[in-house]
Amino acid sequence: MTELSMPSSETGTGRHPKAIVGLAVAALLAAILIVWGLVSRSEARAALDREASTAGVTTVIAARAQTGPALEEVVLPGQVKGDYETPVYARTNGYLASWKVDIGAHVKAGQLLATIESPEVDQQLRQAEADLKTAQANAIVAKSTAARVASLVETQSVSRQEGEDRAAAAAATAAQVASNQANVARLRQLQGFERVVAPFAGVITARSTDVGALINAGQAQGSELFRIAAVGKLRTYVDVPQSYASDIRQGTGADLQFPDKPGKLFPATVTRTASAIDPTSRTLQVELDIPNADGALFPGAFTQVHFKLPPSGHGVQVPSNALLFGADGVRIAKVSRQGVVNIVPVTLGRDFGTSLEILTGVGANDQVAINPSGVLASGDNVRVVEAPKPKAAS
Repeated sequence: MTELSMPSSETGTGRHPKAIVGLAVAALLAAILIVWGLVSRSEARAALDREASTAGVTTVIAARAQTGPALEEVVLPGQVKGDYETPVYARTNGYLASWKVDIGAHVKAGQLLATIESPEVDQQLRQAEADLKTAQANAIVAKSTAARVASLVETQSVSRQEGEDRAAAAAATAAQVASNQANVARLRQLQGFERVVAPFAGVITARSTDVGALINAGQAQGSELFRIAAVGKLRTYVDVPQSYASDIRQGTGADLQFPDKPGKLFPATVTRTASAIDPTSRTLQVELDIPNADGALFPGAFTQVHFKLPPSGHGVQVPSNALLFGADGVRIAKVSRQGVVNIVPVTLGRDFGTSLEILTGVGANDQVAINPSGVLASGDNVRVVEAPKPKAAS
């Protein structure tokens, strides 16, 4: 009789623990999924609550006010002139007989520049010299006559009145001699002006006459003969705005830049100032000296004068789009660290294009709103977003 085989108790007990482990893992995964879902839902609800709580708060972009540099470069136009520079005029009338120098000539003081023919002066001098000789002869006769009459008065040969008359005549002829001598000296000096000479050493920068030209003494229009300039040292004249005038004084240094010499700076020093503001232009005239021993620079040139000066007004700089315009004037919306708005009036300084100088109302490192809304009011709470810091203008 065949025996039936029964499953062993060991086999049954080996399969049952594996099933239990599988069920446990499945249950654990299900619990993890449930917990993850609950956490995600909670975070989403919290984010939604935060968004809802901030939806009613205005967001502003804010930038910090920047202090200007300790020194800023101020560039002003200047006019260069010679150390001495003057036109040369004639001091006597006549015709130009010859000129000895032309433009660009280097001359010494007292060097002959031109000669003038003035026959009228020559004739007047001859006449004056003849009148002087006549007066001198008359004076000699009157003096000797007065002496003889004086001796006769002592012997009572002639009246005392006669003696006094002769003495007065002698004094009158002596005065006439002095008058004629002065006239001769004057005409000789005028004749000396027929020689036009250089008043100082320099360069002839202009010649405005030619041989045969009619010469009129003085500064009448068209009577300038030459123009001369001393170029060993040059002077630059620049008009400094009133806002910088108090920072310019004798000894202040500057650099000069010329259009025909790009990239090269010429050092100069303030020699003197006018010490007064021009009421027309509201500027201070300043003179700077430039050494020019090599003759590289020319009088009459245009130059740009670069000064290093403290900032005018000592204000702060904010972006140009931070201003609020209204009936109350120009204002700025300051934003505190806690996000509270404060609308303040300000005083504007210079305009640098992308930024403005604020003289009063805003301090260094104050936060100001950029492109502020017109509905902002002092005390409003806002959410601040930092803007890139503006570069300080100079």
